[in-house]
Amino acid sequence: MSILLEHAELLLRDAAGYRTLHDGYLGIRGSVIDYVGESAPEAPYARRLDMRGKLVMPGLINCHSHIPMVLMRGIGSGLGLHEWLFETIFPIEDRLVREDVAAASRFALLEMIAGGTTSFSDMYFFPDETVRAVAEAGVRANLNRCVQCFDENQTVEENHQIKESLALFEQYHGAENDRIRIDFSIHAEYTCKPRIARAYSALCAERGARMHLHLSETEREVRECIERYGVTPVAWFEQMGTFDSPTAAAHCVAVSAEDRAILRAHHVSVIHNPTSNLKLGSGFAPVREMLDEGINVALGTDGAASNNNLNLFEEMHLAAIMHDGYHRDPTLISDTEVLDMATVNGAKLQGRDDVGVLAVGKKADLIAIDLSRPHLYPVFDTPALLTCSAQAGDVCMTMVDGKILYENGEFLTLDAEKIKAQMRAALARLYA
Repeated sequence: MSILLEHAELLLRDAAGYRTLHDGYLGIRGSVIDYVGESAPEAPYARRLDMRGKLVMPGLINCHSHIPMVLMRGIGSGLGLHEWLFETIFPIEDRLVREDVAAASRFALLEMIAGGTTSFSDMYFFPDETVRAVAEAGVRANLNRCVQCFDENQTVEENHQIKESLALFEQYHGAENDRIRIDFSIHAEYTCKPRIARAYSALCAERGARMHLHLSETEREVRECIERYGVTPVAWFEQMGTFDSPTAAAHCVAVSAEDRAILRAHHVSVIHNPTSNLKLGSGFAPVREMLDEGINVALGTDGAASNNNLNLFEEMHLAAIMHDGYHRDPTLISDTEVLDMATVNGAKLQGRDDVGVLAVGKKADLIAIDLSRPHLYPVFDTPALLTCSAQAGDVCMTMVDGKILYENGEFLTLDAEKIKAQMRAALARLYA
């Protein structure tokens, strides 16, 4: 299938930053962008879409999520991370069955696709169910089966999560024409013992895989790790050999200059989760310092239980303003940097150099924003409009691999009503 988007406002990026090509044309053949220009191309296209009044931009990339946690949206509000996780969330998760995760994954995908997310990285149980949901929906995803261990003496052979992680990698890595990739994952330092962390990290490196983990989310986490091992969680993971693989580290709120030097030396990508860090009272990640030190910073929503939504526009908004307010400096984080966090930086974190910008040869992963909404007019500064004015509900089209998944309120790959019914059944069972 070939598609030509005509008369669009195109958000393009080059070495100088972002610019808008007005009344532009963008051509797609198969899964790839094959034309970007000011005038109509000579080559024919099977379908032509008039995009007047629409801003076309790269799809957003959510680099840290637990999408089945829409089953727990808002539960435990008002609690700190430790109490929220161990006293509220873990007991619910102990009751989850495969069907719950299948229903919740598809339900979460409705929210993300309608909100402009074209790729995401996820960490949860029964990940093969999320794989199937992603395959059906048509989005792009890096998925994993995270590993935990609470027994100092447990061996690799005794850890069933490692077996599941390896099987998932062997079966699904590169599936759906590489839309689906399988990462490795250690949940966190405080939920894994050294023997398992070290051995599993080695297995990841042997397979040339990527690692996804929670890291230094709170000062308490750092303090207790130092009490246990005499080092910070960052230094602990370095000792475990975890950073020998390309690593995506969620949160990194409580990281020192020495920690950041380790992250930079190992090219660890950091995932900033503004809403989750604020809602759980975790603090303010040193994002300015990390960017200045050359650390790749991307954006994530975290799960809907510690955020209440999967809205990357909201994360962009907070990332653009919260650090300015905290440091009393309105120039601290630029809108361009925030847009990069939600697009090209996320693509780098996922190991996908073929997405994140609108350019010839890149994958046609893009979204369209309806500029007719009152809060999006007038447009004096497009990056500022997207980070501080646009809402998830302004997305009127979502495309991945050149295939339209969502258009003008209609889901084209998922049966929304069936999914909602399955979600209601899962909630009834889980909270009966």
